Amino acid sequence: MKNSLLLTLATAATAVVFIAAKPATSTAMNTPTEPKEGASQTAAAPVSVYDFTVKSIDGKEVKLSQYKGKKLLIVNTASKCGFTPQYKELEELSKKYGNKVTVLGFPSNSFNQELASNAEVATFCEKNFGVTFPLFETVAVKGDDATPLYKYLSDKTKNGAVSDAPSWNFCKYLVDEKGHVVKFYNSKVTPLSPELVADITK
Repeated sequence: MKNSLLLTLATAATAVVFIAAKPATSTAMNTPTEPKEGASQTAAAPVSVYDFTVKSIDGKEVKLSQYKGKKLLIVNTASKCGFTPQYKELEELSKKYGNKVTVLGFPSNSFNQELASNAEVATFCEKNFGVTFPLFETVAVKGDDATPLYKYLSDKTKNGAVSDAPSWNFCKYLVDEKGHVVKFYNSKVTPLSPELVADITK
């Protein structure tokens, strides 16, 4: 009887030791790992102009990646500016060198010289200059209110090449065939200037 009791106690003790030694199952092992702080921001950071989606002048979303394969000339435009006649040269540039470059016009009231609505801008550009190149909704192009695309275009730490924000209407950014910003031109550099044409055609 005594020996039987000792055997029973020994068996129970072994079972307790075995259970205690078994590692506990962690619920964290079955939960997807959360990204490290800042990881999602890094992944989402734009690496080229092609990472941006903008709105056309009639309110439709446009992915700039659809323009891959040709250079881009991104211009902040205005309807009531001394440089507004550059619309004519931008249209000529678009037609003459359309196999090399796509002109993208971004109306802006950042310098208080744009019409009140996108519809008015579209009508003005078509009626006065026969604009056929893509136009987008009116956006801010400088300061804290600048649209994300223009914050990228004017920040060298982001685009790797240019640190100039538009100083007036009709400033221009040249983007290469891979979506990388390569050069900035101020308002006085006209669309058909030898400098700009040479950069587009080389």
